[in-house]
Amino acid sequence: MFRRCFFLLAAVISVCTFCGVSTAQAEISIIDDFGNKVVMRAPAKRIVALYGSFNEVLYAMNLGHRLVGRTAADHYPPQIVTLPSIGTHMRPNPELIVALKPDLVLQMAGRLQAATALDPIKARGIPAAMFKVASFDELFSMIYRIGVLTGEVDSAENLVDSMTRRLEKVTEKCSTVSGKRFVFFEVRYPNLLAAGQGSIVADIIRKAGGINCVVNSKKIVRMGEEELLRIDPEYYVYQTGRMNQSPVKPNERAHFKMIKAVRTNKILQVDESVFSRPGPRNVEAVEILADFLLNSNKEK
Repeated sequence: MFRRCFFLLAAVISVCTFCGVSTAQAEISIIDDFGNKVVMRAPAKRIVALYGSFNEVLYAMNLGHRLVGRTAADHYPPQIVTLPSIGTHMRPNPELIVALKPDLVLQMAGRLQAATALDPIKARGIPAAMFKVASFDELFSMIYRIGVLTGEVDSAENLVDSMTRRLEKVTEKCSTVSGKRFVFFEVRYPNLLAAGQGSIVADIIRKAGGINCVVNSKKIVRMGEEELLRIDPEYYVYQTGRMNQSPVKPNERAHFKMIKAVRTNKILQVDESVFSRPGPRNVEAVEILADFLLNSNKEK
């Protein structure tokens, strides 16, 4: 109830009186993750999402029908492919967006260009919100604020409650296992990139009962093979997707055979969009990783 009341405060109601007649006009507003106040005169009905996370959130809230455009890279949920493409996450086409007559544009922070991409959209008077998600708490906060902007706070709360209950079940299951389990998460290979502490992956690892052995605070960390050998992780997780399209399996890489995770065959291949993209499926990522860590532990 506290969470619901807290986020409902984002809807500011002003009452105007003229000639003895009172009329109430609702001004819906939130503060996005960069301190910008996003104001709506009515709940958003026509939304353009510049990053796939928002598509997943809106569909999970049963609001997928409010999306009117997608980026060229978005193909999930499958229904999204029927929508017109408005360019890319970093380089959306303002003219195509305006032609769709959106009343809200959503963007996910990444590089500087993500914010710059919103400038021509805001200049045309279209409300736009940008979020930065590197943990479940930040993900839940984003979902709640989308609930405010769409006038669907109940749907947002139900989604967060459902995700929270599933995470609590994982926590309960992992509580019976003692000891530290150090996990390395490969973002890309070759030119090895790893998930750092500033990524949603780091929180997924924590929620699954593991420890991200990459201590760098960045979202993505460039790694040398010498450093990987020094860390010598007990578990090795590598993703496949747009960032890591055709990686050689870790146990087929000559220098990797010295790593403990490879020697003991504690290797897990995962879907990039489930693990690295902030969204409802991150709970599934926690469940998958927790099962992997628990089952590997039993095999000792």
